[in-house]
Amino acid sequence: MNVLARAEAVARGRAVPAATVRHHRLAESPLVFVPLTTAGEAGAPLGAMIGTERTAPTVLVVPQPLDRAQRFDFFAGLAAAILPAIEEYADDVETEPATRNREEAEVCADAPQMIVPNAAALEYVRLLGRSTRYLRTVEDPEAPHPVPVPVPLLGRWLTHLAERARTPGSALLVAMTDLLTRHWATGQSAMEDQHLGGLLGWIDPPPGMDGPAAAARAQTGRDRHGLLLSPPAGPATDPVFDNRVLAPALERYDAARSAGTAGPLRVAEADVRRLVTSQLQPTWDDVWHGVDLLRALPEGAHVAERWKRDRWSFTGHRDRVRAGEPPQPKRDDAVTAAQKLAGRETAQARLFAQEALDDPLVMAARRLGGEAFAGTVLAVEMTYSEGRRPMPRPVLTVATPDVPQADPGAKAYRALPDTRSAQSAEVLDVVPARGSAECTVTVKITGGMGTGKLPREGSVPEVGERVTFTLFAHDPRGGPALPEAEATPWTHGGPPGAGGTGAGGTGPGDVPDVVTAEDFL
Repeated sequence: MNVLARAEAVARGRAVPAATVRHHRLAESPLVFVPLTTAGEAGAPLGAMIGTERTAPTVLVVPQPLDRAQRFDFFAGLAAAILPAIEEYADDVETEPATRNREEAEVCADAPQMIVPNAAALEYVRLLGRSTRYLRTVEDPEAPHPVPVPVPLLGRWLTHLAERARTPGSALLVAMTDLLTRHWATGQSAMEDQHLGGLLGWIDPPPGMDGPAAAARAQTGRDRHGLLLSPPAGPATDPVFDNRVLAPALERYDAARSAGTAGPLRVAEADVRRLVTSQLQPTWDDVWHGVDLLRALPEGAHVAERWKRDRWSFTGHRDRVRAGEPPQPKRDDAVTAAQKLAGRETAQARLFAQEALDDPLVMAARRLGGEAFAGTVLAVEMTYSEGRRPMPRPVLTVATPDVPQADPGAKAYRALPDTRSAQSAEVLDVVPARGSAECTVTVKITGGMGTGKLPREGSVPEVGERVTFTLFAHDPRGGPALPEAEATPWTHGGPPGAGGTGAGGTGPGDVPDVVTAEDFL
């Protein structure tokens, strides 16, 4: 289906829809963050645009990225822009009722959402968190290079957002290119799709241009000075901009600072700020353009459920910060790493299932792969289970143009309206089509009909009704529970306190970075 969509995009000259609904949460006021870093030195930020208002962004510029004090000022400015946006959601809570597995608890009613231009910018957020959460502040009299007080807290939040972004379906931190490529298919490669301007050229080309021409203009078009019309800001800069424009401006700034004259220094600094802003503004506008395109799509039915999991994650980290817990370790212990991996695998399976249930276009791909089938009920035969209390087990005969890849005895599932759980069924037989475009599938319904002798009204389809069955679970469950930290064997970092890297241990995973002379950050 994806290959077909890309072929259609090439034939039409513009992107084609890959989804009929929006599969990600889109906040009313997302926090857009467009970072820019110095070429050849990923840890030396050059500038950033950040804010929740498209017409009034906060612009941060580092006139000399190799100056440690200026980089710390940049981090402080970033903290001043991000932390209030996070705290805005921290105290507005709602009460979740108790369940079988959880006591009554408070969860934040909403959570912040940060949007960056592309996947490289998302990884840069991870780098910023990794580089700042262990730094010592001016409150520590023995710190050789102290940073402003809120910088380590900023690093902890950026680390949490970046870690949460690794969970499939999470929307706390998202890349605009990932959002757009999930909902539209272009006629270019996945690598080319990481250029936000080129991607938007395929999705929404300007008047008088088709997708390939608009994308080529965004990726390679230059003005009369030889500078890109649509700088990548990904977060690397254009080499031509670096060599022809930025490097001379930095040299003028260094010369003015060495001379110690205030007037020329202000002029040189303003020149660097103007140049960096010129590279950030096009990408800033592109991100908001993408927000407008995505907002035009209706939200998927399961998006709110996934956002609620994000709210729980946000609430948990808020509680850890307020409880005074130490920053996240450099490396997870064995149990934590295994828990994260298992959770992400479950989230991925759940996301695949929910997207198919929300979107007929996604379900069509699953049907084409033999993971689901849809058709018309030809016959319904009421049978009953054996035992002291016979239960209804109706057998359906379904005619479908699909070819489900299922052997007799395979489990099947059907979504029912106004119910949280899927109706379970069992595939009895699949008869391939002979001289017809349809095959016949015999299915026995085994659940979702209530506990009475007669099926609950509406739980058994009637002859002529259209039904869809999937061969994948609608709510995948995780695997067996992992051992507690105290029961972790020494081969996996335990027991705690024995010098390993297990939870609660004193291994290198729990020790902050040592500040060295080469530690520019």
